[in-house]
Amino acid sequence: MEMNNILEVTLFSEIPVPEDINEMLVNGEEAVASYKTFRDSVTFTTKRIIVRDSQGMTGKKVEIYSIPYKIIDIWSSENARGMFDLNAEIELWTRTGRFKIKLDKKIDIREIDMLIANAVL
Repeated sequence: MEMNNILEVTLFSEIPVPEDINEMLVNGEEAVASYKTFRDSVTFTTKRIIVRDSQGMTGKKVEIYSIPYKIIDIWSSENARGMFDLNAEIELWTRTGRFKIKLDKKIDIREIDMLIANAVL
């Protein structure tokens, strides 16, 4: 059975945790790492992955996706090798669907893979 992606994002570089994301964290939750996407950010915390998605021409409307680690059933990681392979990928399968996170070659996929493993296992 083929499952469509609920969300697909590409991470370009690590950034400081955005201030509005810090304001969303619950008691005992800490931001571990944030990454710039084309227009927004993805933050990995100790409890979930937070995807910030600005919408519209002005970007004032912001949609937040919160993916708790506890809903991740399986995940896969594929590193970028060779000259023509531009992105590494992590795919997350959950009860609600599949999420794909592409990573620029500059980002260490094993670091994110371990972050997810430590949170899920």
